[in-house]
Amino acid sequence: MRTIGIIGIGSMGGAIARGLLETGELRPEEVALCDREMDRLEPFATRWPALACYDQPDLMAEECGMIILAVKPYVLAGVVEACGESLEDKAVISIAAGWTVPMLRHLLERTGARWLRVMPNTPAMVGEGMTALCEDTSFTQKELGLARRVFNALGRTVTLPERLFDGVTALSGSSPAYIYMLIEAMIDAGIREGIPAPAARELAAQSVLGTALMVLSSDKHPAELRTAVCSPGGTTIDAVAVLEEKGFRHAVQEAVRVCAEKSRRMSEQNQH
Repeated sequence: MRTIGIIGIGSMGGAIARGLLETGELRPEEVALCDREMDRLEPFATRWPALACYDQPDLMAEECGMIILAVKPYVLAGVVEACGESLEDKAVISIAAGWTVPMLRHLLERTGARWLRVMPNTPAMVGEGMTALCEDTSFTQKELGLARRVFNALGRTVTLPERLFDGVTALSGSSPAYIYMLIEAMIDAGIREGIPAPAARELAAQSVLGTALMVLSSDKHPAELRTAVCSPGGTTIDAVAVLEEKGFRHAVQEAVRVCAEKSRRMSEQNQH
């Protein structure tokens, strides 16, 4: 019996697999992967020959104690149906946006499986992911401990109630796209100032990374940290004034709000 099986080796499923294997959190002998597109599995099988690779989800599910459903929301129900009785008494993790705990319970209870909803994000690919685990779960304490180990291998985890997961989707699940836009705009601005593109890229990206690490390592509010950068009569305060004038803060808050609303609508659609 393998410890973990991952169904769907796309961006997130692949990131989870690489995180577990590259950090040594699990040995290849403990992991199984499944995807209908076998070319997605080939790089993993080549690097870690002891992995088990499948193109049929039911065959993989039979061999694993915990299964991670890393598939698109619209195919999740079909994958569970394909697994059928293979999920009996198994621990099943869903990373699908819009699939609420009541929906997972309804889908999985007839299979005899236990469920846990999680929301990771793509920086898991570089070991700096942020994953929310839902506290509304039927997992045992031992299974929850393993789930935390899995996602801590990809970055950081928090545990939150189901009612906050639309906000989680908008704040951490989708926010890498917002940050990419910020970095892109900073790079373009640097190039306009005559800075060579490679240097502008490094200056912008490292500044965002370092700033985030300062927030995480400090107990100060970001507003206090921002004020410390804004010397009276200096250059930064003028830049911040322009951002406020152009609605920067409001635009970010509206983006998160709209994203959360879309997540709620997706949940409603998946129920029908």
